[in-house]
Amino acid sequence: MPNNGNDASPLFADADSSTLGLVGWVVLAVVLMVADHRGRFLDAIRREAAVLAGPVYWLAAAPARASRAAHDLLVDRTTLTEENAQLRERLLLAEARLARLDAVADQNTRLRELLDARTRLGLKAQLGELIDVDLEPFRHRVLLDLGAGEGVAPGQAVMDARGVVGQVVEVLRDRSELILITDPGHAIPVRVARTGLRAIAYGSGEIDALSLPHIPFSAGVRVGDELVTSGIGGGFPAGLPVGTIRSVEPDDSATFVRAIATPAASMARSGEVLVLHDERLRLGADDAAIEFTGPPEALSPGAPTAQETAPPAPAGGAR
Repeated sequence: MPNNGNDASPLFADADSSTLGLVGWVVLAVVLMVADHRGRFLDAIRREAAVLAGPVYWLAAAPARASRAAHDLLVDRTTLTEENAQLRERLLLAEARLARLDAVADQNTRLRELLDARTRLGLKAQLGELIDVDLEPFRHRVLLDLGAGEGVAPGQAVMDARGVVGQVVEVLRDRSELILITDPGHAIPVRVARTGLRAIAYGSGEIDALSLPHIPFSAGVRVGDELVTSGIGGGFPAGLPVGTIRSVEPDDSATFVRAIATPAASMARSGEVLVLHDERLRLGADDAAIEFTGPPEALSPGAPTAQETAPPAPAGGAR
């Protein structure tokens, strides 16, 4: 079947025109590029176009930036939380160590004071530590970590670096019980250091007070007088600090005065104490036969002489 020539010619005519149009645009593009390269005519247009396209690029990159920011924030928050926890732990450990060092420093200070007191007073003493305290209104007792196994015996005096604390009343194998001088059931013979007046200081039931009743008006006791142990009774060596008179007032009978003294020892704060050993109590029956030609220098002041320790003469002896 013969072809229609009118149908084929427009097809080739359109292809030729399309090719010529494409070549024309390519030539125009080449001319513009050469002209721009040599004369930089399109720089201003590119700058304006870049300014106009900047917000578009910023909006296009916003999701990625938000994602990175959220990730960085989460990582930073987690890191900061972990570092904060570690720093808190280190701070607590440092505070605990510092508190322990302070406690050790305080303990060393107290021990040095106890050593100085023992050296200053020339006492034979044993260091002990308080392990329990019972400060009820009518019972002032403490437990000591020394017992019969360490040579502690009932009746021994106990003191801290400042003064008399109390006396041993009960001894077990590894611990002992002390009665404080402030216990209402305790009494200690004392002497006013300024005047030499002898008296009895009774426990008042208050941790910071001793009572001295029935003191004559003529004794001249006044506020500030220092009280020391008199040595009478043998329970406490003479000369140990007991307290300081803080008030003097007439009693109800208006015949005597009643004095209140503050204990010299740190009754509520003592942690370490000295258990005193009186050398006079360590002399056995065999030592009674020892003859002293002069003052027994090996004994503390006020120790009995050989005549005093000798057994009494039998009744009905030589007249």
